[in-house]
Amino acid sequence: MKSAWNRVELLSLAAVAIILITLSGCGGNHHQKSPVIHMATKPMTEQHIMGYMMKDLIEQETDLSVEITQGVGGGVANIQPAMEKGDFDFYPEYTGTGWNAVLKEESLYDESMFDQLQSGYAEFDMTWAGMLGFNNTFGIAVTKAAAEKYHLKTFSDLAAVSGDLKFGAEYDFFEREDGYEALKNTYGMDFADTMDLDIGLKYDAINQGKIDAMNIFTTDGQLAISDIVVLEDDKGLYPSYMCGFVVRNEILEQYPELDNIFNIITGLIDDSEMAEMNYQVEAEGVEPEEAARDFLRAKGLWHA
Repeated sequence: MKSAWNRVELLSLAAVAIILITLSGCGGNHHQKSPVIHMATKPMTEQHIMGYMMKDLIEQETDLSVEITQGVGGGVANIQPAMEKGDFDFYPEYTGTGWNAVLKEESLYDESMFDQLQSGYAEFDMTWAGMLGFNNTFGIAVTKAAAEKYHLKTFSDLAAVSGDLKFGAEYDFFEREDGYEALKNTYGMDFADTMDLDIGLKYDAINQGKIDAMNIFTTDGQLAISDIVVLEDDKGLYPSYMCGFVVRNEILEQYPELDNIFNIITGLIDDSEMAEMNYQVEAEGVEPEEAARDFLRAKGLWHA
């Protein structure tokens, strides 16, 4: 009889132990599992950097986890529909792109239209937040020697002496409506000579003095090391492409702690700083996540 009772006691203890382990496991999972939000990035170096920057800040400052889908093919054409379906919760975007590609506006965007941009996105139940401070738009750069010789600061300054200078660009720039013809029509630029260049060789050509001026993107990595001057588009030929984050309103309402993160990053990065990070990744082999963390650390925002 005593043996039977012992067996019952052992079985009871085993059952209690299993229940406790199960409950403990459930409780542990409950505490360990963070809510996950989903971010997309476009297939561009600076977008990869910004993706990691946001992931690090959000996971450091909140209890949220961030899952990144890096380099979505097709960019906004595929990300916007996925945002509308709720597959992604937020992603970095450029104001001029949102104006033309998402809202389907045909006019040239400038930042005085930002409130209209916000109103347009409200129709999708989305908000622009965390405007980072840099503008990845089209531009024209000249050699420092030409800038000093002719006192060049603006596109108009360049137009006045363009007859003495050589201009280089990739083939597409000479074919596009907003390319070389637009420069001629808007500013009256008429260079002494023009040169078709592979996009990867433009910086070599200007650094070697084969050309005096060329088209650029204002956050090109090569700008960080080239001895050139970026001119001001004083007549506003090119639209503004200020970078910020498009966020689903549902996520902002569900996780109000994100407001603090978007406040932290507002105005955090200028054009030259973005160009420097792009250069580190593209030319020096630094991983995008490392470039992002080094930048945050330098700003006193990364504590790991």
